[in-house]
Amino acid sequence: MKIAFFTETFLPKVDGIVTRLTKTVRHLVEAGDDVVVFCPEGAPSHYMGAKVVGVPAMPLPLYPELKLALPRPAVSDAIDAFQPDLVHVVNPAVLGLGGIWLAKSKGIPLIASYHTHLPKYLEHYGMGMLEPVLWELLKAAHNQAVLNLCTSTAMVQELSEKGIQHTALWQRGVDTELFRPELRSDAMRRRLLGGNDDRGALLIYVGRLSAEKQIERIRPVLEALPETRLALVGDGPHRQQLEKHFEGTATTFVGYLAGDELAGAYASGDAFLFPSSTETLGLVLLEAMAAGCPVVGANRGGIPDIISDGNNGCLYEPDGVDGGSASLIEATRKLLGNDVERQALRNAARSEAERWGWAGATEQLRGYYRQVLGQELSAAA
Repeated sequence: MKIAFFTETFLPKVDGIVTRLTKTVRHLVEAGDDVVVFCPEGAPSHYMGAKVVGVPAMPLPLYPELKLALPRPAVSDAIDAFQPDLVHVVNPAVLGLGGIWLAKSKGIPLIASYHTHLPKYLEHYGMGMLEPVLWELLKAAHNQAVLNLCTSTAMVQELSEKGIQHTALWQRGVDTELFRPELRSDAMRRRLLGGNDDRGALLIYVGRLSAEKQIERIRPVLEALPETRLALVGDGPHRQQLEKHFEGTATTFVGYLAGDELAGAYASGDAFLFPSSTETLGLVLLEAMAAGCPVVGANRGGIPDIISDGNNGCLYEPDGVDGGSASLIEATRKLLGNDVERQALRNAARSEAERWGWAGATEQLRGYYRQVLGQELSAAA
């Protein structure tokens, strides 16, 4: 098959969408498919055997890490030269809308996928009143596609309820060869502690430092459990506010890590806290679980698809007058528990992660592609 991806985010950016896309591209190429990726400029010209076409872009004012790339005539020319069997638009926004228009105007089968819960982000940037408008725009875009893939059962249900048609589940994946418990190390633990003494549990967070991740909710945990220390791995537009918020606590801002260093960070923590209630999946939770680090996540969005409360991690309730603080503290206490219980959680977390490889997730995606192409052939016959 010949597949053209349009995505608003790709390398060198680091996030769950980029992880899924890079793993998907690799496995599609290994399966014999031809792939081209259209994305904001700045990425390498090729990745794992796929051609990458960078499109001039400008930073999004509220979120400089995200870039808005406007489709140009060269994109249409590249599509004509490549002659894809189908177009897959990832999180259609600006460049993605161009991909939708090109697919429709050239008669190419179109698939879209939903990865970022943008309507729920708006309230964290003071624009909650625009949520209904954004849903209408998303509905108009996604309903151009013959299939809309979501990364959790909760998102399949929510998009269907909002009027987005032809939804299906694109299963999760994680690299269990990279993320593994054996990478736990004293050296990495010292780095995560950043000079703080190691007399209590080390809590870690991995991901963007942005408002919608609700990282502030971790501070009451540090205050309720004064022996705990916190390492925030990642970076983003909210870092300065978070540095002020966590001032006076045993918190280390580690910055971005990748590869074995990132895997070692997961494995060297005692608990992974992920307070965000806006996740369509929460890929970092699966990475932490693969590394054998027990996890706490919100009982919202796609996270309950991953965490079985009290079995392979703990869920907390993010709503309430205290912003879910009491529930997050209770879940963290429960997760830290005693050593025997924590080891049982570690083992169960690793076992859950081992069920979800990227090869399987990509083969499922290829099945969807074949299904869509088969329907197109039937319709044309």
